[in-house]
Amino acid sequence: MMNAHEYAIQANGSFALPDACFKVKSLMEDENSTIEDFANVISVDPSMTSRLLQIANSAIYSFPGEISTISRAITIIGTQAIYNMMLVDVAASAFKHFSNQAIDLKRFWRMSVFCGLATKNLAIKSGIRDIERLFVAGLLQNFGELIVAKISPEIAKECEGYSPEKLPWQLQHELLGFSYTDVSAELLKIWQIPEKIILPIRHYNEAHTIQINKDVKVLYLASRLALVDSHPETFNYDDTIDESLCKSLAISTDDLNAAADFASQEAANILQIMDAKLFTR
Repeated sequence: MMNAHEYAIQANGSFALPDACFKVKSLMEDENSTIEDFANVISVDPSMTSRLLQIANSAIYSFPGEISTISRAITIIGTQAIYNMMLVDVAASAFKHFSNQAIDLKRFWRMSVFCGLATKNLAIKSGIRDIERLFVAGLLQNFGELIVAKISPEIAKECEGYSPEKLPWQLQHELLGFSYTDVSAELLKIWQIPEKIILPIRHYNEAHTIQINKDVKVLYLASRLALVDSHPETFNYDDTIDESLCKSLAISTDDLNAAADFASQEAANILQIMDAKLFTR
């Protein structure tokens, strides 16, 4: 049996992170870098440029149709968010690269995007700063599922047999010895994604231990909302959502409903932006 790290290494061998991501990350770490430096890296990549302008002009940033230059887009959105967007862009390409018939891709896409949006929304409610990174964490947390589906399709198919009695991550542990999020965390580490994005993914099934930070709890709750959203006939809030966690974040049932509604509506927009028209419902 392969472990989570071995799956991640195999995935990295067939799909590596583009150079532009590493360049932007090193610019972020250099306090002398300018907006122009960022613009120069991004402008070399036409698809990244068009995606960036599309997102800057989307409803997410409430500047519909007004932003025409890369440097203006970067000024408005900020370099951290630009980097996160590049990760979303990479995710979109990687999702396509790893897509196959072993799992229900519609469900995978919907859950990933929904989870990202719900994480972001709950992060705002619980007073977390720098919420964009949590959107990325939510979006990428289940990336490991695609990798396992590509490398071991028969196991991935079995892992889809989850139920209220055996939740997805419990079934994954039973069949693989680890969960999909473990594979995601290993791959993101190889890709040198910032640790604060990886941390909640690595620990989110341990959200009950008190010392775990807010990011982990928020991602945990969002992933449960995504499960209920994708299988409303099988799962419901009462069985899936842990009230003590909500209390510790001061999140009410109304907040959860609002986060789910927000994620549900915005998922359609984001799936379009990510050029996932093939998979939208």
